[in-house]
Amino acid sequence: MKSRTHSGAYPMCFLLGFFAYCFFEIAIRGRTHWTMGLLGGSTLCVLLWLRRNLQSTVLCALLGACFVTAAEFCTGVYDNLFRGWQVWDYSDRRFHLYGQICPLFSCIWFLLCLIGSFLCRKIDRRFICAATE
Repeated sequence: MKSRTHSGAYPMCFLLGFFAYCFFEIAIRGRTHWTMGLLGGSTLCVLLWLRRNLQSTVLCALLGACFVTAAEFCTGVYDNLFRGWQVWDYSDRRFHLYGQICPLFSCIWFLLCLIGSFLCRKIDRRFICAATE
């Protein structure tokens, strides 16, 4: 049996995260930006790595939400403040930081990371099963 290090799941998670997040944004806001797709794909890859190394789904989702929040801040500083692309603006939210992150969306990322964690587990199991056949 192959070990849990089978890497075929990472490209699958990246593509799923890329397109799912873009679709989610288009459905909610009516628009998206290519950098959000990269963020979504990267996040699902981080969640896959976390799922492979942690037993707790809640801890995985919590760390995933911290990753998304930090990555969203860095992306927002570059996209919105430095480049002026105006991809998003949380200035109207309570306790925002430079309009780039806020606690409300960190909580939303936690909930989405719970779902993403389950998806990563399913994808990983599928690739492990395929590798053993």
